[in-house]
Amino acid sequence: MSTAPPTPRVIAVVGPTAAGKSDLGVFLARRLGGEVVNADSMQLYRGMDIGTAKLTLAEREGVPHHLLDIWDVTRTASVAEYQALARAEIDRLLSEGRVPVLVGGSGLYVRGVVDRMEFPGTDPAVRARLEAELEEAGPAVLHARLARADPEAAAAILAGNGRRIVRALEVIEITGKPFTANLPGREAYYETLQIGVDVARPELDARIARRV
Repeated sequence: MSTAPPTPRVIAVVGPTAAGKSDLGVFLARRLGGEVVNADSMQLYRGMDIGTAKLTLAEREGVPHHLLDIWDVTRTASVAEYQALARAEIDRLLSEGRVPVLVGGSGLYVRGVVDRMEFPGTDPAVRARLEAELEEAGPAVLHARLARADPEAAAAILAGNGRRIVRALEVIEITGKPFTANLPGREAYYETLQIGVDVARPELDARIARRV
């Protein structure tokens, strides 16, 4: 007799901005008796609505959404901090018999939740110096530096994402190793079903333009 695969404890919906992953997350949450946990790094910040394709209250169709609009844009967040918050929400939902639906376009944030990942600490002095350089020179200069130190990390981080660039450079300086060397393999923390949403580039660009 065949044995059915284990029922996933977490559903993760990933994809680029405006691909439709948020709508799919709402649909799945409604069908499965779940709630949405945001995993989009920019939607953690208040006021980042249009550029991140954040759903309106009406578009959420009554489905509770967690970890949206929790920080001011002046706050510098870390994946480690997000990991702790998201896992706390997921564990609470599981204890209540609800299905956590993790929705986001930030691959590292999703992995930080559903995979076993530990993150290096921080050095306030190094962080302050890099943030000052970011303010003075702009993200492109620091991204070029990251590309020389760790091409794989630079390829995964947008050139305009100053926060993540600073964090990657900080880890490199603290550990003496490439940022990606500190990322472990894919060992599951939760039994997860991951769904990727993809849209052809022209259609994606048109959707983003309609939101602006």
